[in-house]
Amino acid sequence: MELKPAATAPRGGLARQRRRWAAWMLSPLLATLAAVAGWPLARTVWFSFTDARLGDPGLWRYVGLENYLGEYGLLTDPDWWAAAGNTLAFALVSVSLEALLGLGVALLINQPSRIRLLLRTAMLVPWAVPTIVSAKMWSWMLHDQFGIVNHVLLAAGLIGTPIAFTADPGWSLASVILVDVWKTTPFMALLILAALQMVPGECLEAARIDGARPLALFRHITLPLVLPGIAVAVVFRLLDALRVFDVIYVMTANSRNTRSMSIFVREQLIDFQQVGYGSAAATTLFFLIALLTIAAMGLMRRHERAAR
Repeated sequence: MELKPAATAPRGGLARQRRRWAAWMLSPLLATLAAVAGWPLARTVWFSFTDARLGDPGLWRYVGLENYLGEYGLLTDPDWWAAAGNTLAFALVSVSLEALLGLGVALLINQPSRIRLLLRTAMLVPWAVPTIVSAKMWSWMLHDQFGIVNHVLLAAGLIGTPIAFTADPGWSLASVILVDVWKTTPFMALLILAALQMVPGECLEAARIDGARPLALFRHITLPLVLPGIAVAVVFRLLDALRVFDVIYVMTANSRNTRSMSIFVREQLIDFQQVGYGSAAATTLFFLIALLTIAAMGLMRRHERAAR
């Protein structure tokens, strides 16, 4: 009993020493991040409190929270809230579909098969294609006059007239979501497949011996064990979807029906040259994603502690 304090003291000292060494080793990286990302972020936050314009970089004045809470501020701008609604709808629908399809693809690829390696390679092809290339490719495929999608639907008798999928207000957002799902489902499937391969085979074999059916096996053993991996994949994709820009901008440009918060920022900064107002929108978007990241990390840590 008397040896326990003597044994725990060096262990605690060693842990503190390791933390100090870790801090020293990470300090160059943190300094680089502060220079590369911290300084532009600080300037963006500062410009959000000014009325700076792109054409007159030296002529600006401090306006406080006018860009946020003023009569024509961000939080009273219906265009900003419309962009926020489009972004939220895009993120929730696309990530939900990607999680479900990714789980299905991962379960299929995880089954023993002679062509499993070929299937895994083919699965990654949509993800490997650059987003701008895939968005432009789908824009032509969905074109109302030259697109193959309209040609097939007309030939099958499913539609009577061609549909301008990327220009029609009722179809544009859905078209962008479907293209993003096609593009990013392999990423979700890859992460979920990694979680599936960590499931102990002994547990599944024991359940099969006890007479468990495939559905019960998946519901009570496989799904609970892969849920942490699915949660990580969903968080990564959700944070990425909230700052979506490229696929929407390439397919629909500045359409109000699909404009995201990132496109709204770009429009204010470049098209309207409102550096102060655009910086306020960029700052709001940054802190929104940062808060969601902190909340997601807190929930995952709480889940890990509860699992222990």
